[in-house]
This record gives sequence, structure tokens and C-alpha cells, in this order.
Amino acid sequence: MRIISVNLNGIRSAASKGFYEWLARQNADVICLQELKAQAADMTAQMLEPNGYHGYFHYAEKKGYSGVGIYCKEKPQQVIVGLGIKDFDVEGRYLCIDFADYSVVSLYLPSGSSGEERQQVKFDFMSAFLPHLQELRATGCEVIVCGDWNIAHKEIDLKNWRGNKKNSGFLPEERAWLTRVFDEAGFVDVFRAVHPELEAYTWWSNRGQAWAKDVGWRIDYQIATPGLAALAHAAEIYKEQRFSDHAPLTIDYQLHEDPP
Repeated sequence: MRIISVNLNGIRSAASKGFYEWLARQNADVICLQELKAQAADMTAQMLEPNGYHGYFHYAEKKGYSGVGIYCKEKPQQVIVGLGIKDFDVEGRYLCIDFADYSVVSLYLPSGSSGEERQQVKFDFMSAFLPHLQELRATGCEVIVCGDWNIAHKEIDLKNWRGNKKNSGFLPEERAWLTRVFDEAGFVDVFRAVHPELEAYTWWSNRGQAWAKDVGWRIDYQIATPGLAALAHAAEIYKEQRFSDHAPLTIDYQLHEDPP
């Protein structure tokens, strides 16, 4: 099973940069999208259901803002749109699809980089989301939460960590919260499980020459329950083409034994 997670920074923009042509070559089973920056009326047929995929979306009420989606080859048994918390759901940040053996979530955790007010929204979301993750874990079902978590967990996860200790995305309390996701809720950072020592990033600022110099942050994750995480055997951040200020994260899971 191949799962891709990518923040598109605008689905229309990414489409114009060749995203769908690239996607058609990936043979992915599930693709989680974040930051659609579109409403239903803006979506083309290709964006709604690329060839061979079912498409599901959680749009933000505000135009040109946020929003998440999931493409999947197999039709899910259930689709859950939103967390059930109005203040967060109006921003289109959570979408879950359930299959018989596992569930996949597309998540766009708020950014706090624009100021104190949005940082508080981020903290509020984090406070509500950790119990939700614990509830998911308590069901005993296998879950993968894909998306832009807007937090670099450790020093290895961003190039300029010394200069960002007081900045949103690398605040001590944000990093401690993500540690709780792993240690208390029992989830696994799948990319880091596959590549324990690899310095690799998924987002680069548009300022300066961050992309050219690879001065980036790893803030896009696939975070899974241990059973699924243990099945991951390959993980790649794709940088040969640029569809967004984020790079796609692709992870392959060996769900079933290949037939003899």
C-alpha cells in the first residue's frame, strides 16, 4: 500500500505545475491533501476525482483558505468530515476515511506563525486533538494520520534549529506536545522509523534561497499506530519537481504477504 501526503498550498496552483501528471505515475492507493485553498465550486472534474480515484474533501468556509482532501482507489466504508468542533471545522482541517482494516486521516494543523492570536488557535487545536488521537488509539483500529502538523519535532527536523527556538513550529511546548502524541497516545513517526538519522525536510520558506540551499523544516508527517508503522518499508520525500512550498511524502506499507 502506497500512501502520499502533500500540502498543495492551493490545489489550483499545484494542478498548473503538473501535480496531476506526476500523481498519475505514482500508483498510490491513498493520497492525502492539505491546504486546498478552494471551495467545491472551484474544483474541476480532475481535482474532484482523478482517473482511478474517489475523492473526498473538507473545505474551509473562508474562500481561498485551508481545506483538506483524500483520494483513494478503494471506496471507503465511512467518511468522517471534521472533528465535530465548530471553531476548527469551519477551517476545513480534518477528514477521515475508514476501511475494513485501517483508517486514514488527512490533517492540516493550524499554523501559529502569523501572530499570537493564531498561535493560541494552534494551542487550542492541539489541546483538543490529543484526546481525539487517544480515542482513536483506544479503539484498537489501525490509523494513519497524514498531513501538515506545522511542528518540527527535533533538532534533526529543521536546518536552522538554533535560530528557531522561539518561533512557531519549534516552540518547546509544541515539540513536547508532539512527543506526547508518540509516547502517550502511542503513535509512531513513520518516516523517522524508516530513516532514524536522515536529515530531510518537507517545507521551505519562500524567503531567501531556502529551497536552493535546502534550509528546510520537516513538518509533514505520516503518524501511524504501531501495527501499521511496523509495516512501512520505504519512505521518500519527492523533490525533483516543485508543486508547492511543501514536498510530497510517500511511504510504502507491506499490508499483506505477496502470494507465492
